Amino acid sequence: MDSNSRFMLKAFKKYYRTDGPIMPDRFARREFGFMFFDKNFVQRHLSFSAPDELRRYMQGNIPAHSYYSTSYYRRPNAPVMDDKEWLGAELIFDLDADHLDGAKEMTYAQMVLQIREEMKHLVDSFLMDDLGFSEDQIHITFSGGRGYHAHVRTPDIMELGTHERRELVDYITCSGLNIDWVFPVNRVPTSRVATGSGMRTNVAKDRLIPPADSGGWRKRMRVGLMDVVNDFCDTEDAKLLKREYPSIKGSDSKSIYKARDELVRARGVLFEKNNMAMLSTSTQNMLVKIMKEDVAYRLSGEVDEPVTADIKRLIRLPGSVHGKSGLRVTPITRQELTDFDPLQMAVPDAYSDDPVKVTMRRPADLDIKGERLSLKGETEVPEFAAVFLIGRKMADFGYLSEESQKQKLF
Repeated sequence: MDSNSRFMLKAFKKYYRTDGPIMPDRFARREFGFMFFDKNFVQRHLSFSAPDELRRYMQGNIPAHSYYSTSYYRRPNAPVMDDKEWLGAELIFDLDADHLDGAKEMTYAQMVLQIREEMKHLVDSFLMDDLGFSEDQIHITFSGGRGYHAHVRTPDIMELGTHERRELVDYITCSGLNIDWVFPVNRVPTSRVATGSGMRTNVAKDRLIPPADSGGWRKRMRVGLMDVVNDFCDTEDAKLLKREYPSIKGSDSKSIYKARDELVRARGVLFEKNNMAMLSTSTQNMLVKIMKEDVAYRLSGEVDEPVTADIKRLIRLPGSVHGKSGLRVTPITRQELTDFDPLQMAVPDAYSDDPVKVTMRRPADLDIKGERLSLKGETEVPEFAAVFLIGRKMADFGYLSEESQKQKLF
């Protein structure tokens, strides 16, 4: 075990001496798993019959990472999955910074801020609004790392299989959305004309707009279309519109200005009549293309599909600390999520203010537990900051020689 791991182990030992896990409901039906600083595998297929039993295990073994199953089993400690006898599983939504564009260029604070906003959108727009779960049925947890989990434990979802859970993922992520279902074509006879073989009926094919009392994706797309129409009406530069809506980059400026002029004239009645009949076919097609290719994914929610679909998943244990950050896996309410800052609110009090010598792998600024630190090279930081920096591999414990620093970097 290297000096970094020994330091983290010592800090975690202090934590588990005074703090401990928050027991999940029906914990005796759960499987538990752990990873350790001196081992490279997951110790799983464990179960505990009492809270003190789990606490003593963690105090005695000092795990780097602690997990429990989202599933309930008749025999959670059976070493073979098929022998555990699955009884049901929570519905889990996991958001983590690994899916963020440009995550490598972000600071930790920037990553967790963006993920927090995505979790708020998921909870408010989809779990509570569309799916109808109440706030007290959604249990939110900061993962201790770079993301958040939302757990739903209502009886009606416990026996959902993998297929049904994947359907929920598809709904939230807008996978396979039928744009003709959202904006259906309305065929209206306009005239009858004589032909050499008889009479022919001319039919207008105009798109309908979801009415104001729609729900789910129709409501979401109606509001999104309002924003698009307002953008067109309020923007005079076609280049700006192409930048905002990449699907129309191939359109010439003349057709974009034509659509803009039509929308300026129609904006007042477009959403009263809930159809696009007052617009030309080319403008209708442009709007539908924008909604399908540019807007729908912006309105969708982020979900880690393998986590939600997995009915035998291990997930972070609330009240434990995360081996790659030292931060506490912290349950929070929806209201607390609004302003939750892990670097201020998930730093365990067990870590002291005592100075610790570290060597930064690269310069960094850090705002943690009320202190703003500008760090580079060999320096001293409070223990609570050292745990985070070493866990995140931003620093090494102690002062290192120049040659040792090069070996750490390369």
